[in-house]
Formats: sequence, C-alpha cells, structure tokens
Amino acid sequence: MSIPTIKLEGSKFLAIGLTGENGIHYQLSPEALTEQTLLRKQGELSSTGALCICTGEFTGRSPKDKFIVKDAITRDTVDWNHFNIPIEEKYFLQLRKKVLDYLGAKEEIWVRDAYACADQNHQLNIRVVNEHPWSNLFVYNMFLRPEEKDLENFKPEWHIIQAPGFRADPAVDGTRQHNFSMVSFTHKTILIGGTGYTGEMKKGIFSVLNYILPQEKNVLSMHCSANMGDDGDVAVFFGLSGTGKTTLSADPNRKLIGDDEHGWAKNSVFNFEGGCYAKTIGLNKENEPEIFGAIKPGALVENIGFIGDTNEIDFNFKGITENTRVSYPLHFISNTIEPSIGGVPKNIFFLTCDAYGVLPPISKLSAEQAMYQFISGYTAKVAGTEAGVTEPKSTFSACFGAPFLPLHPGKYATMLGKKIQASQVNIWMINTGWSGGSYGTGNRIKLAYTRAMIESALSGALEQVEFESHPIFGMMIPKYCKGVPTEILNPRNTWNDKSAYDVVAKNLAKQFVNNFSQYEAGVSPEIIAAAPLV
Repeated sequence: MSIPTIKLEGSKFLAIGLTGENGIHYQLSPEALTEQTLLRKQGELSSTGALCICTGEFTGRSPKDKFIVKDAITRDTVDWNHFNIPIEEKYFLQLRKKVLDYLGAKEEIWVRDAYACADQNHQLNIRVVNEHPWSNLFVYNMFLRPEEKDLENFKPEWHIIQAPGFRADPAVDGTRQHNFSMVSFTHKTILIGGTGYTGEMKKGIFSVLNYILPQEKNVLSMHCSANMGDDGDVAVFFGLSGTGKTTLSADPNRKLIGDDEHGWAKNSVFNFEGGCYAKTIGLNKENEPEIFGAIKPGALVENIGFIGDTNEIDFNFKGITENTRVSYPLHFISNTIEPSIGGVPKNIFFLTCDAYGVLPPISKLSAEQAMYQFISGYTAKVAGTEAGVTEPKSTFSACFGAPFLPLHPGKYATMLGKKIQASQVNIWMINTGWSGGSYGTGNRIKLAYTRAMIESALSGALEQVEFESHPIFGMMIPKYCKGVPTEILNPRNTWNDKSAYDVVAKNLAKQFVNNFSQYEAGVSPEIIAAAPLV
C-alpha cells in the first residue's frame, strides 16, 4: 500500500523539532494502522479480527525509570519520592533532542492529535508522536478523539514523544538504564524511550492531570472506574490494578462512564479517557461478556499467545507476562455514555483483592474509615504474580494510585473528604479476593456474588438489612444480601479454624497501622481513630 504523508510547509510539527524529511502518517484510521502493522510484520490478527502485538522487552510500566524534571515549577510542589524521581532539566533537553533526531531519521513516523477529559471545561489537547503504527492505534483507542472539523485549528498544549527503539545512555543521559519516561511541566512534554509498553503513554498523561487538575481547577483526579444507572445515580470504583475496576464497572444494566481515570468536579464526574485498557488474563465470555466482545477489529491486544497453530487467543497464556492487555475505544462497549460525564456520585466502592481472606466481601464505611482506607489503598498480591512472592503480600498504594500522584497523598485525601461531606455519598469496601482462608487454602470470592452485593448496594436494598461491626477493622457488615450465601458475609465464619483467622486478621491490622504511620502527621485525630484495632 502507498504511504500516506503530510507535507510540512509551515508545519505544525516542526515546532517540536521534527525535520520534515520523513513521511508523517497523521490521524490514520484504526483500519489503516492495523494494516500498516501487519505489512511491517509487527503483529498478527486474532480469529476475531483484533490486532495482537508484543510490546517487546517491557510488558508493564517501569516505575523506577519514570522521572519528573525538577525545575522552578515542580521543585516545591511535587512530592519527591521513589515514584516521583527528580531529574535535571539539562538531561531532559538533551534526551528530547536525541529522540527527535532519532525519529527524524526514520522513513516514517505516526502522529495523532487527541485530548483528555470529557468535560470541555477541563479539556487537555495532546499531540502524540509514535515510532510504530500499533502504538498510534493505542493512542486512538485510549484518548478522546477530536472531530475532523476540529483538527484544522487544533493546538496541542502537551506533547507525547514515544520512541521504543531509542536507547538512552545512562552514563551521559542521567537515567537509571536505557529506558525512561520523563515529564517536563515547563516544556509540557512526556518523553518516552526504550520501552514499547503502551501504558506508559496513558499513565504519563494521568500523572500530568493528577498534578494540574487539583491545583489549577479544584478537580479531584481519581484512579477509578465509574458508571451510571438509569435514574442518573453515579457509582465510582476505586482500586489498584487487578482488583476489578474494569470488570465491575462494565455492567450491562448500567451505562459506563469510564474504566480507569476520572475527575470529580463541583457537580460532575467525568472520564479522562476515550477507551478502556483491560487485563485479559483468564478472560472468558461468561464472566466478562462486554470486555470479551470488545476484542474485535480495532482492538489492540498485547503480549498474548494463541491456542496451538490457530489464531484463537489463549487467554490463560502467561508465557510473556501475566499483564496481558487489550485496549479499545469506549464505543466498543454497548452501553456507554456520550460524552463520558455523570453527576456527583451516590455510591463509592473501594475495591481490594485481599489474599489473606480477612476482609468482608462487602462492608459499609463511615466517612472517617473511608478516609483511612483511601489513604491506605490496600490490596494483596498472591504467589506467582511476582518473582519471589510465595505467599500473600500486602500492597499499600496511597489513594489507590500512588505511582501516578505527583502531589502529596494528603492533597487528594483532603479533597475527597470534603466531597464526601458535601455529597453525603455511601462508601463501601468490596473484597474481590479470598474467603474461607488465605490464598492457597481458601477460595476466591465468586464474581457473581460480588456483582450481587454491588447491585444490592446500588439499589438501596442493603439499607433495609441489619449490620454488625467487624471486631478488628470496624467496618459494618450486612447480615443479609440477596443472591449471596449468608455464611460468607462475615469472613470469620468462613474459616474452619476461627483462632487462625484471628491471628491473620490481627497481623493484617498491624500492617495497616504500620503503613499509615507515615501519614499520621497530616490527618485529623478522627481519621487516625478509624484505624483497625491491634
């Protein structure tokens, strides 16, 4: 096929340093990007027509190689830590030149204009430059797509420049190793090199919005999914990766606002993105029909394997990574909201995958308990998901998204607390993990039960039942929930050895308290008092 190019006279692309000597594929359709990927032998089609690619050396984010330029803008505002790693501006500038020279020497590159934030009051215009067509397909799927009439006068506020094939020299470029993701708020650029993992682009913009929106717009940025019922009631689902944000928000009986990143403004919740980036490990049609059905032409599937000699995806394949993913535009889901905006939340769910089997499958939190759990951001990894993990391992990630928060967690927690008070929202904790024992002994809580519990909370049915307090963690546990065996609602009752449950529960409570100690100086006595009893 011929290579569509854009001529660069008076070019808008020259502003970022591209030479104009290569062919620039601008704003190509998903069909064209898929075809170009196949022609370059960079991917294969699945039996359902989805484009399947491998992201190369990196199949996930590399948080130790994510940098923020420390300059006059960020020096006193960013919470510098092991997630927000400072780098001098001189390294950013020299790497930007090197990357642009690298891309400028290519015969062809891919450019796309897009934006983030469905609420036009907070819209962020973005121009993305990619080395590969499949990376550009990811951008089409995941960011919001301007109308054709809006492209002629499109003015990007931020740039993403992504070159997986470029390798930094740590000795001269200030990086830890050859790959990097670097953000400059002064130059409004995200620079990505040495890694083809597409999620670096998505999370780069999320980090930018987490810096801009709370400070400049008084908007709470959230790592959450959101959906809306027929009567307009909005539900928000906070949770770390793997806890069920995408799965539980893709409810056929509710309209999807978005599956991962949102802002909470004065009177609304709005999606940052134009697509979904769902995990596919263990995916099946019965449990997740919407996601399963979205794997079709236009979808981009990452790092999967096929069944035998066929092109049928093996969703249980872990040979490359357990972090297998699919990206697709929101309109691939049958019941989405356009534009992706809803009202103030009526219900908030904190999702955790508790591999210890300690926390109730559903419980109601007070405002103070909600703030404590939000700042804690707890889930647990299980054996086999990470090298060296042979038993459940607690993970605490402030605000359920610490790696993406440039500001101190207290900033986001304070904003959430004010919004909870103003809206009188119901806050629930959902354990999508284990019951009847820890991982290896107990059983994973059935997805059908989790869905039934969430439905009862959303419908108001749980307002009519009796609750009891968890003796250690303090949250209120319903004694009855339609569609759920009563005996699993109180986790202690599901363990054969009740004394063993008490030991594990107290140990987990100590981990909560130890983790929270780093935040105590910045929170109220009421929130500290919401800690589990040790």
